[in-house]
Amino acid sequence: MLEEVERWLSERSWSVTDRPLHQVLAAKRATGRTVSVVLPALNEEATVGDIVAVIRRDLMLRAPLVDEVVVVDSGSTDRTAEAAAAAGATVVHRDAILPRIPAVPGKGEVLWRSLLVTRGDIVCFVDADLREFSSDFVSGIVGPLLTEPGVQLVKAMYDRPLGTAAGQGGRVTELMARPLLNMHWPQLAGFVQPLGGEYAARRSLLERLPFPVGYGVELGMLVDALHLVGLDALAQVDVGVRLHRHQDGQALGRMAATIYRTAQLRLARGHLVRPALTQFERAGGAFEPRTYSVDTEERPPMAEIAEYRARRVA
Repeated sequence: MLEEVERWLSERSWSVTDRPLHQVLAAKRATGRTVSVVLPALNEEATVGDIVAVIRRDLMLRAPLVDEVVVVDSGSTDRTAEAAAAAGATVVHRDAILPRIPAVPGKGEVLWRSLLVTRGDIVCFVDADLREFSSDFVSGIVGPLLTEPGVQLVKAMYDRPLGTAAGQGGRVTELMARPLLNMHWPQLAGFVQPLGGEYAARRSLLERLPFPVGYGVELGMLVDALHLVGLDALAQVDVGVRLHRHQDGQALGRMAATIYRTAQLRLARGHLVRPALTQFERAGGAFEPRTYSVDTEERPPMAEIAEYRARRVA
């Protein structure tokens, strides 16, 4: 491992227990920083309400760490929006944000648009499919941004079981993202969960980053943040165990291809490969090909959007 990464691991990798909540709250009062939590959600009726309820109970009512919880609905066909609103979140539909730019499907699209409907100096993203959710996921990754002035972005790290098998989750991380990072951006090799959906960052950084609209957003954000602010501005915090809904193998294949494409766009361009993935499904006595596009649009840094600049002036 690079000497720089070993040093980073000792200086920028923490546990949630390193910063008790009272210490984080004292830092929030001293700095005057505000905190927004964003949950991107697509058909997460079963879990989104519980996550919102825990955040509101632990980090708004009992301890004033979080200033707003916003659920951005990405076009759910179930009762995701109703469940989130009933639990106390502000719910905004993706298509209602920046309507002059037609929305496209994808997690990164929702995260990008969320910057226009949140106010916090620190924005914390949390996936909406987590089970047995702990508010440590929020306080743990927000903490360093309030106590360490040089830190710009903090990722959660955790154990990720697959069923009853400990540590077997995160298959796309191990088979695609980790090899890519180690080979092309070895400074990022110390991140335990580079694709994890729980991370927090200063708005001043997020508004300067492009956002891949799909599953490549987490990898793209790490790589771009590294180039923009440097390794020592990035950190990670151990928050325990992450339980969530796992996707099937073909969905993971599409995710992996999209992540590779996102990485490719960030590499020195020698030549382009075909931005598509062909998979196979058995139909009767034969395998039939199914081809999916894995090309990915990107949204420009939010600071370049006129509506965002106008809001800041106002």
